[in-house]
Amino acid sequence: MAYYSNSNSPPPLQHPVPTHPAYIPEPPSTPASPQGYQRYASSPQPQTYGQTLPPGAAMSRAPIPQSYATYGHVPAQPQPTMHGQIPQPAPSDFTAWGLDNATAQFGMQLGQNAVAAGQDYVQKNLGGWIPISAVKHHFNVSNSYVIKKLQVVLFPWRHKPWSRKVTRLENGQSEWAPPREDINSPDLYIPSMALVTYILLAALHSGLNSRFHPEILGVTASKALAVVLLDFLFIKGGCYFLNIQGTSQVLDLVAYDGYKFVGVIMTIVAGLLNFGTTLYTFVFLYSFFATAFFLLRSLRSLVLPDAATTAAPVNTSHRSRRISFLFLVAVSQILYMGLLIRV
Repeated sequence: MAYYSNSNSPPPLQHPVPTHPAYIPEPPSTPASPQGYQRYASSPQPQTYGQTLPPGAAMSRAPIPQSYATYGHVPAQPQPTMHGQIPQPAPSDFTAWGLDNATAQFGMQLGQNAVAAGQDYVQKNLGGWIPISAVKHHFNVSNSYVIKKLQVVLFPWRHKPWSRKVTRLENGQSEWAPPREDINSPDLYIPSMALVTYILLAALHSGLNSRFHPEILGVTASKALAVVLLDFLFIKGGCYFLNIQGTSQVLDLVAYDGYKFVGVIMTIVAGLLNFGTTLYTFVFLYSFFATAFFLLRSLRSLVLPDAATTAAPVNTSHRSRRISFLFLVAVSQILYMGLLIRV
């Protein structure tokens, strides 16, 4: 060609023609940012701190990219913060979990209504038979109370006095002090925990002797509840025939009936440790005498109340009958405890 005839002239430069792709794919979403990345046409401007905005100045927001408007995803706009101010926490967002905020709020409101309806149902149907306030009173315990109460049940002859405390309410009425404030007040926490422990120890004893079966849990629980019910009916019947009345008598008697499981647990543990027949018998007899003495002193305020706390004093004949009944309740514990230790 003609322009190649001169060897000293360089060849002409040819610039490449720029080409643009017809489609740019969207960046994928990540768990940390479920709405995708935000792409800027130019480098984002760095935020400056320490500058004060003039009064009446409006805060401009970054324009929403066309791609987000097409697919319905609108990224959260960064909120400008002033220097030295703590940003307020954003409300709970359930969209990352696949739930709409309105649906989540409706579910929370429905759960609160269900709990309130359940409490109303229990109060209306069981409130007449078992007063909920009295049950809460008997479960008002503390760690120090539980430790001291167990010491009283196991070593009752070292404890005094046995009288219960009375507290004055704001309306002028008086009631028994809760177990947290009075060591002599009966509670339902120790009997219920002792009942569960007794059932588990009975299952453990059966397993060590290679005769465990799931039905043993139900049989042991039924036997324990039957013993408590029998003891309660015996004491309640005696109080009815002897015309013994008192406030919160039902829950107090149930609590006193449940303290026998503490001695039963000691006897079963002694059998599991294989201390021998002699020591096993000694532990059982000690537990029986401790439980009987504890009930004698505790039930005395119920069976033989003080003259200052009763409207009419108890005459001599009724007093002797009540004392005999009290000793009969204490002696009958050896039958109940002997039945319970046979696991």
